[in-house]
Amino acid sequence: MLTALITTLLIPIALAQKPTAYLFTYFTGNGKSEEAIHFAISNDGYHYKALNHDAPVINSAKISSTGGVRDPHILRGVDGKTFFMVATDMQVAKNGWGPNTAMVMLKSVDLISWTSAIVDIPALFKPFAGVNRVWAPQTIFDPQQKKYMLYWSMRFGNQPDMIYYAYANKDFTGLDSEPKQLFFSPTNGSCIDADIILANGKYNLFFKTEGAGNGIRKAVSENLTGGYILQDKYLQQTADPVEGSGVFKMNVGNDYILMYDLYTKGRYQFTRSSDLEHFKVIDQDVTMDFHPRHGTVLPITTKEENRLLAQWGGAGDHNPVLKGEYADPEILYARQTGKYYIYPTSDGFTGWSGTYFKAFSSGDLVNWKDEGVILDLPKDVSWAKNNAWAPTITEQKINGQYKYYYYFCAAQKIGVATADSPVGPFKDSGTPLIYKRPAGVSGGQQIDPDVFTDPQTNESYLYWGNGYMAGARLNKDMLSIDTTSIKVMTPNQSFREGTEVFYRQGKYYFMWSEDDTGSENYKVRYGTSNSPLGPISVPADNLVVAKDPENAIYGTGHNAVLQIPGKDEWYIIYHRFNRPKGITMGNTAGYHREVCIDKLEFNADGSIKRVIPTVKGIKGLNK
Repeated sequence: MLTALITTLLIPIALAQKPTAYLFTYFTGNGKSEEAIHFAISNDGYHYKALNHDAPVINSAKISSTGGVRDPHILRGVDGKTFFMVATDMQVAKNGWGPNTAMVMLKSVDLISWTSAIVDIPALFKPFAGVNRVWAPQTIFDPQQKKYMLYWSMRFGNQPDMIYYAYANKDFTGLDSEPKQLFFSPTNGSCIDADIILANGKYNLFFKTEGAGNGIRKAVSENLTGGYILQDKYLQQTADPVEGSGVFKMNVGNDYILMYDLYTKGRYQFTRSSDLEHFKVIDQDVTMDFHPRHGTVLPITTKEENRLLAQWGGAGDHNPVLKGEYADPEILYARQTGKYYIYPTSDGFTGWSGTYFKAFSSGDLVNWKDEGVILDLPKDVSWAKNNAWAPTITEQKINGQYKYYYYFCAAQKIGVATADSPVGPFKDSGTPLIYKRPAGVSGGQQIDPDVFTDPQTNESYLYWGNGYMAGARLNKDMLSIDTTSIKVMTPNQSFREGTEVFYRQGKYYFMWSEDDTGSENYKVRYGTSNSPLGPISVPADNLVVAKDPENAIYGTGHNAVLQIPGKDEWYIIYHRFNRPKGITMGNTAGYHREVCIDKLEFNADGSIKRVIPTVKGIKGLNK
C-alpha cells in the first residue's frame, strides 16, 4: 500500500503529455562566469546540445549572495507544471573553497522565468552557527508530509560532511523547519553530493564518499527521512576521481542512467542500469557539445522543449556540425545514396585512446544523423586494438556495384576495410597496409591517410605521414599499393600531418596541418602541383584557416574538402578545440575537439582565399 501511495504521489498527475525529451541543468567550471546555471536539451537521453550557446540562462549575480551558483538540481512538481531548482550559493573563482553557508531556491512555471530566494543556514538557525559548508542541495517530494524536502551536505568545522534535510515552505522561498540529519557515512568519512530516487518502493540515496575510499556509493531505505542502509560496493565504472552523481529514468523502457562528473577529465561518464545495482558504461553512445560540471537531468515534454528552444535555441549557428567531440574529419558524397557522410576520429579520450569509428549522414550538410559505430578495433581488427584515428574513404563502382574502401589509423599503422554501403558494416582486410616509414625517412608516424582518385586518369592514390608526407599509387584492388611508386613529397618545414588532396580546374591541391593538434596555433596550409605525386609548389601566402581568438576559436586543422557534385562549390571540413572551454584545458584540448564546416572559395587565379572559421557555419544546401 505504501509503495502504491508513494508512486501515485510522485507521478505528475497534471502532466498532459508524456515526456519526450530531457533537460540537462549544469554549471561549467571554477572560473569567472562559469559558476552559473546552464541548460542543454536531448531527445533521447544520450545526445545533448547546449542551449543559449552554452552561456548561462540565469544571472548568478541576481540570485546569489556570492555571485556564483554551482551543483544545480531541477525537479518537476507533483502538479506537473511547477518546477523547483536549488543550487549551491558559492563562487570559487572569487572566494576559494569556503566557507560557504547558503543555498539558492528557485521556482518557475515555464522553465524560462524564475523567482529566487537565498537561504543562509547559520544565519537562520542558531544551532548551525558553526557550519562552514552547505553543498549540493536537491529537492524531492515527501508523500507522507505532502511537502517538498530539501537535502544537502553540511559540515561543522573540520568534521566529516553529513547529509541533512529540511522541508520547504509553501512558496518555496525558505525552510519551514530546522535541518535534521538524514545520513552519515558509517566509515566516518565525508559524504556529499546526495541524490535520491524512488524505485521499486525504496529510496535509493546515491552519494560521494570522501576520506578512506573515494567514489559513488548507495544507501537504501523504505523511509525517505531515515533508516538508510549502506550497500557494500562502489558504483562508479572508472578509476578516475568522480563526484556529482545523478540518476534519472529513461522516458522509454525501464532503464536508468547513472551519470557522474569526472571532474579531473572535464567530462561526464554515463552508465546504464535496469536495477540500480549493476551499471554498464555507455560513453560511446553519449555526445555533448559542452563540458558540464555537477548537474541533473529532467524529463520534459515536447511543448516544454519547444518553449526552451524558442527562448535559447541558438537557431542559425551550425558549428560544430556534429554533436559531441570528434576530430580529423573525412567527408564523402555517396552516389549510391545521394547523401553526404562524415567519418571522424571519435574524440574525448585521454591521450587520443579511442578504439572505434563512427559515421554521420546528411542531406544538407547541416543536419547530421549518427549512423553508429562502423568499425570497432577490439571486435573487428585483429592486428591493432587502440588509437583509432583519422580515417579516409572512397566510393568506387566495380562491375555496376558500389564499393567503399575505408582507410584508417590503428596503433600508428594504416589499415583498410571494405563495405557495400557507406555506413558499413566494414570488414578489415586482416593486415595493415602501411606499417613502416618510407625509405629515407627517419622519424614520424604512419598515420593520417588520404585517398584521392584522379578525375583525369581514374587512378587512385594514397597519401600519409606525420612529420613527412608520402604518396603512392593504389593498385586496382584498392587493398594494396604499388610500392615502386612510393614517393616522399614533404612540401616544406611547415608540414606536420593531415594531408588532403583534391583536383580543381587543372590543378592538384595539397593541404596539410602545421603545428601540433594540441596547440591553439594548429592551422591548415596548402600547395599545388601538376601531378598527383608532385612536386608541390608552395605559394608565399598559403594559409587556409587558423585560429580566431576574438570568437574563441582555436586549434583549427586536420581538414577535408568537399566539392558539391557538378558545381564549382566547395566546403572545408575541419576540427577545432571544443568551444568555448577548450582553450582553458591546456594540452588536453588536443583530444577534446569538434567538427566544423565553412565555405572554401578561390581567387580568379586559382589561389585559395583564406577561410575565417565561424560559429555560424553554413546555411545548408538547397533541397
